[in-house]
Amino acid sequence: MKRIVVLGASGSIGLHTIRCIEDFPDLFTLAGFSVAKSKDVALQLSQQFPQAKVLEGPIEDIEKNIEPFLVACNADIAVNGISGAAGLKASIACIHVGLDLALANKESIVLAGHLLRSDAKKKDLHIIPVDSEHSALFCLINAFDAQTVERLILTASGGPFRTLAREQFSQITVEAALKHPNWKMGGKISIDSSTLANKALEVIEAVQLFDVPTERITVVVHPESIVHSLIQLHSHQIYGQMSIPDMRFPILYALCYPNAACPYLSSLDFSKAFSLTFEPPRYDDFPLLKMGFDAAKAGAGYPIAFNAANEVAVQAFLEGRCTFVEIPLLVEKVLQADWSSTISEYSQVFALDKKARAMCIF
Repeated sequence: MKRIVVLGASGSIGLHTIRCIEDFPDLFTLAGFSVAKSKDVALQLSQQFPQAKVLEGPIEDIEKNIEPFLVACNADIAVNGISGAAGLKASIACIHVGLDLALANKESIVLAGHLLRSDAKKKDLHIIPVDSEHSALFCLINAFDAQTVERLILTASGGPFRTLAREQFSQITVEAALKHPNWKMGGKISIDSSTLANKALEVIEAVQLFDVPTERITVVVHPESIVHSLIQLHSHQIYGQMSIPDMRFPILYALCYPNAACPYLSSLDFSKAFSLTFEPPRYDDFPLLKMGFDAAKAGAGYPIAFNAANEVAVQAFLEGRCTFVEIPLLVEKVLQADWSSTISEYSQVFALDKKARAMCIF
């Protein structure tokens, strides 16, 4: 039986992970969990899993206690569902204490992927992506010899404004941006999906996770969210991973890895008609996607600056301090600075993150 620790247990990924643990009590047990603010969730989980260790408080307040907490959990794998750049400290702690990492916190890889992967390799640990797109790529690349893969194709739902005319962007409200057409997610990632910043971050993540340059990555809009990603081989054959849009699929895959995932949820029903739509992204109307490609290609501190500026801008939008169209303008402004310094340790990552946030002035 695998012992699971869930970081960010009250968030969307955390709650889905708890559901997986509940549905497979013979395979998994909850060894511990963290919550930032949701005392009700903490109380409920403590009553349901009395043996689980608990860590409460925002990551900034509890970071000194993370490693002792993880050691006390005596877990086999950690699911990091913490939102934003703050999740990097938790990822570092997981690797440091010797835990395999099921990673939903894409910012960890965006900011410090090469450092985390290097540390994990030294300890013979696995980092398994939990993003539906990167989980699909992970599965597909593992199914083939990586040397045969020519191109990674990331699918994007297009978000709630996929067909909205650019002239109407200035009228977009927070409430409208939070209404994702296919997925039920937290506020930050929902806004990122509406601006396509989420896909930009996933491009950076794919570069870091799979050692593939931006020239070999394609983003395609697929509004049904059934094909979660594809690979193109050198022979030009294309293979994709398909399933109903439910985050429990990639979570269960990560929890079971390296063993095959158990049968779970419903498969696609081919006895009924359904369509798959693919279209190119509207790069001019959603400029953060191109900025993400450019940041990934430039490397060094540019992905850190991109992520930091976007986080600040999204929070300002959620709080009514900026408009939807001002989000990419702020990110573009920050990226105009020089972020070309070489990064060889985590302290440099945090320093650049702090510097970028300090530049975010409306």
